[in-house]
Amino acid sequence: MEHATEGTVRGNFDDATFDYAGIRSRFFRNDRKYFVETDGPDGKLATFEIKYTFGVEPLQQYLIEFPDGRIQALSIAWDTRPQAQGGQRWFHLYPDAAVTHNDPLHWTKLNQNWNFMCAECHSTGVHKNYDATGDRFATTSAEISVGCEACHGPGSHHVEWAGTARKADNPDKGLVVRFDERLDVSWAEDAVTHLPRRSASAALLRKEVETCGLCHARRGQLSEDRKPGRWLSETHRIALLDRHWFEADGQIRDGEETYNYAPFRLSKMYAAGVTCSDCHDPHSARLKLPGDAVCGQCHAPDRYATAAHHHHADVTPALGCASCHMPVRSYMVVDRRHDHGFRVPRPDLSLQTGTPNACNDCHRDKSASWAAERSAGWFGPHPRGYQTWAGAFQAASTEQPDALALLKAVAATPELPALVRASALAELPEPDAELARRALADPDPVVRLGALEMLEGLPATQLWALASKNLSDPVRGVRIRAAELLASVPVAGRRESDRDAFARAAAEFEASQRLNADRPDANTALGNFFARQGDAAAAEREYRAAMRLDPTFAAASINLSDLYRQLGRDTDAEHVLRAALASSGQDASLHHALGLTLVRLKRPDAALEELRRAAELDPARSQYSYVYAIGLNSAGRRDDALAVLKENLQRHPADRDTLAVLISYERQSGDIASALGYALRLQQLQPSDRGLAALIDGLGRKK
Repeated sequence: MEHATEGTVRGNFDDATFDYAGIRSRFFRNDRKYFVETDGPDGKLATFEIKYTFGVEPLQQYLIEFPDGRIQALSIAWDTRPQAQGGQRWFHLYPDAAVTHNDPLHWTKLNQNWNFMCAECHSTGVHKNYDATGDRFATTSAEISVGCEACHGPGSHHVEWAGTARKADNPDKGLVVRFDERLDVSWAEDAVTHLPRRSASAALLRKEVETCGLCHARRGQLSEDRKPGRWLSETHRIALLDRHWFEADGQIRDGEETYNYAPFRLSKMYAAGVTCSDCHDPHSARLKLPGDAVCGQCHAPDRYATAAHHHHADVTPALGCASCHMPVRSYMVVDRRHDHGFRVPRPDLSLQTGTPNACNDCHRDKSASWAAERSAGWFGPHPRGYQTWAGAFQAASTEQPDALALLKAVAATPELPALVRASALAELPEPDAELARRALADPDPVVRLGALEMLEGLPATQLWALASKNLSDPVRGVRIRAAELLASVPVAGRRESDRDAFARAAAEFEASQRLNADRPDANTALGNFFARQGDAAAAEREYRAAMRLDPTFAAASINLSDLYRQLGRDTDAEHVLRAALASSGQDASLHHALGLTLVRLKRPDAALEELRRAAELDPARSQYSYVYAIGLNSAGRRDDALAVLKENLQRHPADRDTLAVLISYERQSGDIASALGYALRLQQLQPSDRGLAALIDGLGRKK
């Protein structure tokens, strides 16, 4: 990040124009200042001064400051690559959409706000300083760009050390963290496996990786008092392997900003003890050695840089290690980055799970079957790879009957990466108390967080005994999530000895949300927290704050309507939902919530219409079709209900609610054979359900 000057601006501001979504934007200079004429918050053309540049290559963005302290990132960027590579042009970061001023992705909206989205990683010592009362920012930073203190912490003690005569008395040099993980460490070839082995085991807490992860992880901020070298979960909530951002095997998805902290933590390199500075110079951001030489530090070139290994002797340009083991994905249209999972190409997994593979990244005219056959011919019919969990996550995403068992197996395997186990825990469709007990004591905080995610929805009577110890967890992120989860436990159900711990963790949770009070999701989370504790007035206040920040943020309106339901104010709930639909008419969740509200208001025809609309808008949510079918049946339309349920089951073959109601409806209609078939399918998902076993026995006799 730099001030916009002749020495920093790389884009064409010589009265250049760019057309997008019906808007012609113009870039020009005036009195040594840089300006853009483009669509503003109201959709009308206006002139804005470029205050800062953002980035250097392969693209540069431009930041515009508003009177209320907001700094917004323009979505039209300059491609700084050479013209021969397609660069030296203006382009839009969302080229396949038509983002206008009404869209949440418009450059003037929350999702393009520098103060929240960008500042922490691109400047040093940032304090957001958001004033929720006045809806204003007074953001400050110690340095406009990335400086020494971003990674090393406050430098005052280092300066003091530099002025002392006996420097050797303080080997830490007065720094907050000593990056000594590579000190006196060597790598040698293992005599049996011929693979490099670290001379000393790496510590559980990787100080380098967690420090780099501050900016190279997909995460949300919980606190501004970050201390380098500590668990990232102390001050940030790390994104797990969400299927929107990651492939089933953990590869980063093309076009999605997932960064490389997660893929690296999933890698065999990380497991072996490799740290960031083994390959990268942290100060220049360059590789320590050119090309394959950086890999050759540990992997003998005479073994790997050969045609016998890569089988591509006549390829031009020649393949490098990264070509096959670090596939490239594109972000922000032109920014190509290597996946740091360091994985073996697995076209066979592409056949099983649909994940991409490095072979077909190049051989796009060939099938995954072709690539798998060639690979098997070179390396044998039983490919081996470190990332072995794709099947479990694929089964979960496609709702296969064996998903639960597969996810449990992944979560319970200590040899697998912590982030994988945490993601499996969070993905489980139902809580497992014994699995939770073990995971909540795991030495890695991300696993403890995954266990807490799994417990969401567990009855309050069971929660306290399982998770209350984590209210005093050594890592703040875990304490905060435990407090959020346990807020629903009545005071009478809490052990007196733990009540103070809850109060402290609850205060930390509230502070973390207040830090992000400029975001509707933070206000909504705080509203949920107060609602769980029975403070309806405080919950309503937070939901209203979220709705003011972003009227299109459906969760706030839905949760407020649900709060009104609990208070017996269904008419007010209807008004809230209809207001939200006025700006988000295509949001299925709003239609679904309104349908349920109208059911309670005893307006069945209107309710059924809203439930139908939700099911049609979002067929991926099985609950919407299930509830719509219940409504149809209640209206006397049994055949229509059965048709909706059967179609829903085709899309969601492991949906237990749909199977259960199909059993009931088919029994009532006298189709015992169909009821028995659905019951047997449900038994595959619930093998220990004795009541279901008895039902199957009874249906079998009737048949």
